[in-house]
Amino acid sequence: MTSSPSSQGQSLEIERLSIPDVLVITPKRHRDARGFFSETYKRRELAAAGIELDFVQDNHASSPRRGTIRGLHFQIAPFEQTKLVRVTRGAIFDVALDIRQGSPSYGQHVSTIISAENWRQILVPAGFAHGYCCLDPDTEVIYKVTDYYSPDHERGVLWNDPALGIDWPVPDAEVIVSGKDGDNPVLAELPGYFDYKPMVNG
Repeated sequence: MTSSPSSQGQSLEIERLSIPDVLVITPKRHRDARGFFSETYKRRELAAAGIELDFVQDNHASSPRRGTIRGLHFQIAPFEQTKLVRVTRGAIFDVALDIRQGSPSYGQHVSTIISAENWRQILVPAGFAHGYCCLDPDTEVIYKVTDYYSPDHERGVLWNDPALGIDWPVPDAEVIVSGKDGDNPVLAELPGYFDYKPMVNG
């Protein structure tokens, strides 16, 4: 992962990855003898950093086994989704793949570790395919989305397409993936669902 500080609010630290429309957001945790308190989402601070989003749904995924891969998923218009992903138990290797036609980073991806320990979140804009691999057993992932799930508009890219060059941290023989995800097309066969336009100001 390549990252650099972008902005810092009172309770959220924001970093841009090497594809700068993908952000890592780290809320502060305030600890004492009772445990910790954290403002995990703060719309006002994100808006002050030029990130104005209207989340409409929260999703919660539990994966009992290490090596579970979910992805690479996205939805097409008019139900495209921006996602804000965090982990409440365990850890994931998280991937965002640029599928915006005309993007200077089309077909490239960024990846980072998101865990309950490091308390990071990743903001994946519409126009990216998203997926993750569970690094620990009993991993739980919660993510916000900006539009509702629509099975008729759900699409995907094959998680192990060699052209993507994703260095998944689990050997193929140990991967657990759904039949549907295993049937996704490779990137070269993907229609041009998205056109490039910067998704984040600054």
